[in-house]
Amino acid sequence: MASRTDVTTGRVLYGCMGLGGTWDTTPYAAADIAAAEAAVEAALEAGITVFDQADIYRHGKSESVFGEVLSRASGLRERIVLQTKCGIRLTDGVRPGLYDLRGPTIVQRVEESLTRLRTDVIDVLLLHRPDPLTGPEEIAKALASLHGQGLVRRFGVSNMSAAQIAHLRAHLDVPLVANQLEMSLESRDWIEAGVLVNTPAAADSGFPHGTLEYCTTHGIQLQAWGALARGRFTGGGETPTARLVADLAARKRTTPETILLWWLQRHPARVAPVIGTSRPDRILACRDAVHREPELTHEEWYDLWITARGGPLP
Repeated sequence: MASRTDVTTGRVLYGCMGLGGTWDTTPYAAADIAAAEAAVEAALEAGITVFDQADIYRHGKSESVFGEVLSRASGLRERIVLQTKCGIRLTDGVRPGLYDLRGPTIVQRVEESLTRLRTDVIDVLLLHRPDPLTGPEEIAKALASLHGQGLVRRFGVSNMSAAQIAHLRAHLDVPLVANQLEMSLESRDWIEAGVLVNTPAAADSGFPHGTLEYCTTHGIQLQAWGALARGRFTGGGETPTARLVADLAARKRTTPETILLWWLQRHPARVAPVIGTSRPDRILACRDAVHREPELTHEEWYDLWITARGGPLP
C-alpha cells in the first residue's frame, strides 16, 4: 500500500481531467459519478494509487465527482495519494483566462478544492502554471501557511523551467517534490532539447534546456502529462510509429499503452507518466507499467524515438 504522504511511490499516476462530465458549468449527473467510480476502480486494479486533479478540470466538477467517489468508498482516502493543482483561472464572461498565483488566491483555491474533494488535507499541491505577476515571496508565504495549517502536505509545480523552479525554491522552507510537464513519444521537446545543442534545429525546441537535469539533481519527480499521446500510437493506426509500438508490445507480451509508458520510464530520470484516459480498458492496459520494469533495450528505445521523429538524429 502506498503511503499517501510520499508522492514518489507513484510509478504511474491517474490523471482525472476526463472525469466529471462536460467541460462547462453544466451540473454533473449520476452517470458521471458512475463513470468516475469505474475509472478509479480500474486504476486501483492496475495498481495505481496516486490520483492527479486540478481545480479547473471540468470547471471543478472533476474534483466534485472524485469527492463523491471518496465518500462512497470506505477507507479509500487512506489508500491513495491525492494531488491537485491551482493557478489557472478559466475564461469568465468577457474576462479571458489567466494565471493567478497570488497568495490569497492560492489559499482560496485550496479551500475550495478541499470542499469539493471532501477531504481535510491535500497530499500534494502543484502550482499549475507560472504567474509572471506574482513574486516568489508571496507564493512562499501562502504555501507556508497551508503547510502550517495542515491543509497541504507537500508541494510541487507544473509546466515550469529549471530557472523558475530555482527562483521559487530560494524562498521556500518546504521542498518541491514534483514538476509535471507534457512528455510523450509524440511531445518530444523534453528529450530533443538535450541532443539539439549546437545545431541549427535547437532554436525550434521550446523546451528549456537543463530542466530535466535540474529536477533529477534536486530530487524533484518528473511527471509526464499527455503520456499516452492522446491515443495517436495505440488506436490501431497504420503509421510507422504505431506499427512499431504494436510490434514491440507483441514481442514483450504487453500492450501498446505499456510500451509508450515504458519509453518514458526507461529514461534515467525515471519519469512518472500521468495517464488521462477515462476508459477502464485503457487504464487496465497500463498495468504492466506499474508492475514491470521497462523492458526496452537501448536500441529499441532509440528505434521508437527515431521512428516517431521521422528522421535521423543529428
